[in-house]
Amino acid sequence: MIKEACGVLGIANNNNAAELTRLGLFALQHRGQESAGIFLKRSGQCELNKGMGLVGDVFDKLPKEWWKTEGQTMAIGHVRYSTSGKSTLINAQPFAVEFDKWHLALAHNGTLSNGAYWRKQLKRSGAIFQGDLDTEIILHLAAQSHQEGETPWKALEYALTKVEGAFSVVALCEDGLMVARDPHGFRPLALGRLGDAVVVASETSAFDMMGAKYERDVRPGEMIVIKEDGSMQSKQFATASRISHCIFEHVYFSRPDSLVFEDCVYSLRKKFGAQLALEHPVEADIIAPVPDSGTYAALGYAEASGIPFEMGIMRNHYIGRTFIKPSPEDRKTAVNLKLNPIRKAIEGKRVCLVEDSIVRGNTSRERVRTLRENGATEVHMRISCPPHISPCYYGIDFPSAEELIAHSHSIDEIAKIIDADSLAYLSLDGMLSCASKDNADYCHACFSGEYPVKPKM
Repeated sequence: MIKEACGVLGIANNNNAAELTRLGLFALQHRGQESAGIFLKRSGQCELNKGMGLVGDVFDKLPKEWWKTEGQTMAIGHVRYSTSGKSTLINAQPFAVEFDKWHLALAHNGTLSNGAYWRKQLKRSGAIFQGDLDTEIILHLAAQSHQEGETPWKALEYALTKVEGAFSVVALCEDGLMVARDPHGFRPLALGRLGDAVVVASETSAFDMMGAKYERDVRPGEMIVIKEDGSMQSKQFATASRISHCIFEHVYFSRPDSLVFEDCVYSLRKKFGAQLALEHPVEADIIAPVPDSGTYAALGYAEASGIPFEMGIMRNHYIGRTFIKPSPEDRKTAVNLKLNPIRKAIEGKRVCLVEDSIVRGNTSRERVRTLRENGATEVHMRISCPPHISPCYYGIDFPSAEELIAHSHSIDEIAKIIDADSLAYLSLDGMLSCASKDNADYCHACFSGEYPVKPKM
């Protein structure tokens, strides 16, 4: 029941930019289900369409004329969850403004750790905000430095040097398309090709949907301006003392068929499960995942332990991720609608249930209860990441320590609260050892309390 802020996508030098953006956003739907939008450049003019709901719901309402390929050259798209800002249409992205003579739109994935500070300062200087997005802060800062007649890119570069925290952004105006990533590289952003077209996306699964090929990641602190013909200009606008990729992207958020931070998510999740089996073996009859995000760690655990893998729980794929629901009551209903035990698979058996994380504990307690009601003689839980003990300021929706059960309870206490026969988590060292990069390349503040960038209020 965790939210992560958004997925972004962009394409340049393609006369079917709108439709390809729509297809790519379908592949990023797991990153945001509250709203979706596309900002399109056609025949030198820019057009915005966005709305509340899923990608299909938003864009199926558009007239057929909007999708005509004539004159299309560039587009950016966005799907959103609200980790900062309310879930309203005014906060849907891309966020478009008139910027000097340009029609400029910006789409953003991440959270600014000094966003509250800059919002306060900007309001004091007379800035007027339409919504409560971090995206608006970037645009207001850009407006302060913009020189008349210049393209927006220099002003946006200035703004991005002033903000801190997590941002992977795409922007579009009549002059071209810009992509940039914060110098710590908290959130993913990949660069690819589709023939002569340049594409960027939060995850490479979007490239697969579009038929594009992955080339490389946008580097932390890199800004790329892409022209209508696909030509690119790259510069390093900022650097950081260390790279801090979000390790939780691999544990939970990203699709298993994506390359994220140049690593295969599927393979890493299996490694997490195998390492978990080595650290915390169990006497059980079956290994069962909490689908879908726990499935691949459970496969790794089963292979390493030699205990049979069973799909002991069935997921209703017509129900979205439960953390989309704004209230605890809505979330509980969604949990029960989404997952249902398969009695024949678990009845009379000792079940080891593999889950990706425990945040508040409510969902895990429900899972254990329903397994026991359906005949499981024992329920052991194994978690493929360490306990969440600290809030995140970089784009994950558990911002207060009070919401995190592991912040104030021991593992034994959590086991009693969720009524599990045993509970064990993957160690931080074990998790980092599974990743191909040096440990310093990952942010693990939610597990360790070690923040690469301190929030500024």
